[in-house]
Amino acid sequence: MRRSEKAVTEPAELEQIIRCGTLCRLAIKAEPAPYIVPLNYGYRDGTLYFHSALEGRKIELLRQSPLVGFEISLEQEIVAGEQACNWGARYRSVIGHGRIEFIETLEEKRRGLDLIMAQYAKGDFSYPEAAIQGTCLYKLLIAELSGKQSQD
Repeated sequence: MRRSEKAVTEPAELEQIIRCGTLCRLAIKAEPAPYIVPLNYGYRDGTLYFHSALEGRKIELLRQSPLVGFEISLEQEIVAGEQACNWGARYRSVIGHGRIEFIETLEEKRRGLDLIMAQYAKGDFSYPEAAIQGTCLYKLLIAELSGKQSQD
């Protein structure tokens, strides 16, 4: 990282950014250019959890190439300066990459859905079995993670 003073290196701080986030951008290999999608997510033990429809471009691409990149950012704010070159931004973010694995069993899908719901709300959740069967659940096993922050 060019600006090492902006690096977030403490594992607890990196995890806090992930736990406080509400949107994860997933970068998937595609032609003619990477395919980037914003997703709701859940998190536990170095793994991000996602859900979607059973089929579609995203799912096809993930099955073809499960190696992906991701980004989660918080507290984004532009800070005006007196001159154009003196503007800045406030933010905290993580980026990383890893491998997607699809979740197949109903019980694993329930656990994944619980983690996604826990990212946004407290409580116990229940899901109709037909809804679980009609949902694709997959997880991203994080291989590398880095963070950056700025208060400019």
